Amino acid sequence: MTLDGKIAASSGHAAWISSKTSRDRVFDLRGRSDAVVVGGNTVRRDNPRLTARHGGGHTPMRIVLTQTLNLPEEANLWDVSDAPTIVVTQRGARRKFQKYLASRGVEVVEFDILNSRDVMEYFHDRGYLSILWECGGTLAASAISSGLIHKVFAFVAPKIIGGKNAPTPVSELGMVEMSQALDLIDICYEQVGPDMLISGFLQPIPDLMPVIPSEDETFAIDPTVTPYEPSIIYFYKTWDPYGAFSNFSPHPIQMPDVNGDYVTWSSVEHYYQAHKFTGVNDPAAQDFVEKIKTAKSPEEAARLGRSMQRQHPDWVRSDWESVKIDIMYRALKCKFSIYPHLNSMLLSTSGSVLVEASPHDLFWGGGREGEGLNYLGRLLMQLRSEFLGESPTSI
Repeated sequence: MTLDGKIAASSGHAAWISSKTSRDRVFDLRGRSDAVVVGGNTVRRDNPRLTARHGGGHTPMRIVLTQTLNLPEEANLWDVSDAPTIVVTQRGARRKFQKYLASRGVEVVEFDILNSRDVMEYFHDRGYLSILWECGGTLAASAISSGLIHKVFAFVAPKIIGGKNAPTPVSELGMVEMSQALDLIDICYEQVGPDMLISGFLQPIPDLMPVIPSEDETFAIDPTVTPYEPSIIYFYKTWDPYGAFSNFSPHPIQMPDVNGDYVTWSSVEHYYQAHKFTGVNDPAAQDFVEKIKTAKSPEEAARLGRSMQRQHPDWVRSDWESVKIDIMYRALKCKFSIYPHLNSMLLSTSGSVLVEASPHDLFWGGGREGEGLNYLGRLLMQLRSEFLGESPTSI
């Protein structure tokens, strides 16, 4: 955006606001993402390619969200020779155009009611863990209002374009007072060429947070609930209040290898996924361990490990099912031993039940309705007991 907060001139012209150096960084962000999302307006006005030309070998899926499917017949996104494209739209929209897109190799997915949250649930179920929203203000506002945006990258160019009707990065959020403004946390400032990159995590919108009833209200709903029952602390995403408990939190750990030499891993998840393939007498499996180790994010490490486990089950160590809990435990113990603030946070939960609230992972998480085994929560409670000097209970 420009210094006065515009993403285009009043005419819609936007090439270029940011510098080439900043645009190269965006290519890198795309290359680290599973998918890139834009809206119909972006397709019509900018005709983007959304490739990771300078972002390395990985090419993200390109996703277009459009209610009406009012899109041009010729667009760079319909060329799937560089990267695949999925168009998400309302059920029944422009059937003939859907067939045309299919003939071009573009996948079309229909929703009865198109909203950002349902779309992201759908793509999460398809295995997309890191999605970059590179859209205009209208779709950005919808995603933020739905609580879907977790990290913001704002490239601010030292330019002023003005314009009463010039578009801005985020359109209407329904806020009328500055006290309602959304604050970023863990903010980083970086000069990128002549531009300034401001990045940080976006805290959930307060209205979207669940309302916890009082003890009296709870007792009125369910008389069997007593104040003497232990409290439950849920954690799932790394930006949650207890998100540092997640195996995806960006806390590097140092673990000994088979020779006793200490090796640095970018996160617990990197270590866990790589150890699915360690010790396997296959050069390809050994090379893949290094690929996971150098993955740019825990999400990418998870995607690599899970996909390769499905594609090459013969690469997975034969004792994996019997050792995976111990591998996770050792990595967690290292993490909570070397970071004092994490150790203090864990000890502060004494007396509470810890539940990894993933609705999809029924082994490490608790599931949607508590049907999961919650092994990650159990391991953390066992560690907490050890750190407190108590006798740990069996998991």
